[in-house]
Amino acid sequence: MPGDRWFVDETYVKVNGRWTYLYRAIDQYGQVIDLWLSARRDLTAGRTFFIRALATGAVPVEVTTDRAPVYPRILDELVPGALHTTEQYANNTIEADHGQLKARLRPMRGLKTFRSARILAAGHAFVQNLRRGHYDIAVDAPAHRRVPAAFHELVHAI
Repeated sequence: MPGDRWFVDETYVKVNGRWTYLYRAIDQYGQVIDLWLSARRDLTAGRTFFIRALATGAVPVEVTTDRAPVYPRILDELVPGALHTTEQYANNTIEADHGQLKARLRPMRGLKTFRSARILAAGHAFVQNLRRGHYDIAVDAPAHRRVPAAFHELVHAI
């Protein structure tokens, strides 16, 4: 279950030579809550992302975003009780988290379709959450052996 303090931001990802927006949300423990890839950075994309993120079952008490003008309207509409923080440097947690995804994408030759970009971003989020111990799988394994142990458990489960 995700925490009650969310950090929300979007980053740029090049798909088939065009810049697209990858919306991401993490909680105060570093767990990736959800992600959404969109061709536009507008109210519709932000609202769709938040609806999907809220479908995880957790409702945030505090949401930290950048100063994008769509976020106050979306939060007032979907999560009216949440405190919305936009202070400078408050969103550094998710900005640093974007860096790990970008480091994964940098050596690749590029993403050709939206589908491949979504799959890669979701897979990266899954492995990141697995490494950080946010799932009840491979919890007995040491941190440096958690991912191989989890995949070994998943092979037996499937």
